[in-house]
Amino acid sequence: MDQVVHRHPLHAGRTIAIVQGDITREPVDAIVNAANAHLAGGGGVDGAIHRAGGPTLMEECRRFVKGRGPLVRGEAMATAGGRLPARHVIHTAGPVYRDGRSGEADHLRENHLNALRLASELGAHSIAFPAISCGVYGYPFEEAMKVALGAMRAFLDSDAAPEELAIRLVLFDENSARRATAVARQLFGAA
Repeated sequence: MDQVVHRHPLHAGRTIAIVQGDITREPVDAIVNAANAHLAGGGGVDGAIHRAGGPTLMEECRRFVKGRGPLVRGEAMATAGGRLPARHVIHTAGPVYRDGRSGEADHLRENHLNALRLASELGAHSIAFPAISCGVYGYPFEEAMKVALGAMRAFLDSDAAPEELAIRLVLFDENSARRATAVARQLFGAA
């Protein structure tokens, strides 16, 4: 059972929640997949989403790459949710962390903003994100959370956001949820 660790209401109908749980079980309109540029599936969150969603996700991803080529860092594209509770999966290729001075923060910000824009275009009122680029791509967790939560907040504060949008940052373990909550409190204050 997913557990909300921290919820921050920003405006009437617009919230950010930090959740400890399994993103593949989130009953939201869209979940975000931390994909690779070739949308080829893989390990971590990407592999879990493809396993839970079934073969239709991979088929849609292959068609996209065959017709358009790989995702550019920061770009987002959507597939159906397959067997997931979410109606849509928004795939985005996060940056590989090098030194923090190679545009990683800009790319990570674009991952979040483009996923949120696409979710809005799809009519989503709820979306769940993983910790993009924090696994094998090596992005330092607290730094990534500052960028991710800041981008989420900027989107919710903008005119581009729908009147009602619940954003969930879903982290698999208690320690990550606690660390993300500490970053959220630094950025947003106590909720």
